[in-house]
Amino acid sequence: MTWFMVALVLVVATAGLLRWRRPAWYWMTFGVTLATLRVLVRYGSVMDACGLTVPPSRWRLTLARITNRPAPESRPPRILRLRPTRTGLVLRLGLRPGQDAFDIAAASDRLRHSFLMYGVTSREVRSGVVEVRMTGYDVLKRVQMPAKTDARPMRVPVALREDGSVHYRDYRAIPHALTVGATESGKSVYQRNLVAGLAAQDVALVGIDCKQGVELFPLARRFSALADNPDTAADLLDALVSHMEGVYQLIRAEQRITSDVPDAKIAADIWDLPEHLRPVPIVVLVAEVAELALFASKEQEKRRDRIITALARLAQLGRAAGIYLEICGQRFGSELGKSITMLRAQLTGRTAHRVNDETSANMAFGDISPDAVLAAVQIPADMRGVAIAGDSTGGWHRIRAPHTSLRQAVNVCNRHADRTPDLPELAPFRPALTSISEAPVPLSKTAPATA
Repeated sequence: MTWFMVALVLVVATAGLLRWRRPAWYWMTFGVTLATLRVLVRYGSVMDACGLTVPPSRWRLTLARITNRPAPESRPPRILRLRPTRTGLVLRLGLRPGQDAFDIAAASDRLRHSFLMYGVTSREVRSGVVEVRMTGYDVLKRVQMPAKTDARPMRVPVALREDGSVHYRDYRAIPHALTVGATESGKSVYQRNLVAGLAAQDVALVGIDCKQGVELFPLARRFSALADNPDTAADLLDALVSHMEGVYQLIRAEQRITSDVPDAKIAADIWDLPEHLRPVPIVVLVAEVAELALFASKEQEKRRDRIITALARLAQLGRAAGIYLEICGQRFGSELGKSITMLRAQLTGRTAHRVNDETSANMAFGDISPDAVLAAVQIPADMRGVAIAGDSTGGWHRIRAPHTSLRQAVNVCNRHADRTPDLPELAPFRPALTSISEAPVPLSKTAPATA
């Protein structure tokens, strides 16, 4: 008995230490078993307490009267599948007649407390089937991306959602996106993860960084074009518009609408073209959109109108030509001038990091989801990288990108530098790699002057 008590104390102490220091290890060793037993044992009573049961059907009541048996109890949703994951449990439920997926979503917070889980979310898989995802610990506190992800061409994993699933940036589904957030909120880390994910794919990266290039120019070996000031950005955007028009001429020439190719798919964008004719897709990253929209003189106002007009044209017409926009900024409101809201309306994907006021959150989600606005305002200042991601459908998720240093992103871009395509229209804006690699570096620090 003494040895048994010692072993029990060691197991309990180990479990407590893992839960405190390594919650992911605790979940995989102890938590998943305890949570599964807790859900199975408490399921019926919890569903009854949360009001997620339905009364017995008439034929069951009639059968009970005929056989002189007690009236059957109310029935909870059927458990179709219970699957453990590396971050929690996935419970697939079959709804009873009279139940709705909204009932499960409305009771998610009560289910979280009843099953002693960290978080509970739900979504409707199909009519009559709801998937409830439970997380056993705070997966956003220390983000660990899974070793295997479902990465595809123009689809890269960039963050982890609060339900433990991977958040992907899919350019084929959502061509253009907007990312807002205050200073030191995590926008730069999110952008680095995006560039690192795209660097390994056959895509051309175009950057506009008006902070003298401090964010994007270290990654220059993987960029086909870069601009570090508004004047160069205006010329670069005009070149992209010309490239877009040339791609449309290619699509028209190869649309395959003649009668001699009846089984061919009619081409309407670059992805319908044969692979040997398909132009390389382009992702345009804008580090701070306000620097392109602000002006202090008449000449700068003309340049600003030229830039915003080009961006709006690319947002409206660029998808079929394989041009995708990724625009970042601290604010993106009407105070940036005319046509800025028209540009924002074309940016389907929305991501908001910590913001300084509710107005900034409304710029991202005010026309999509009021709940997402409230969630963005509540992001704490000490949780850098936490963001709210949503789209025009009204759905939103709390996400956090894994911390990626600038050195790690530079190493990834240098490793895949051979994938950088040469685009003739953008050749004048190709970064000068010799000046980057041969820039003078001080060998020692200058000693401060002393009196």
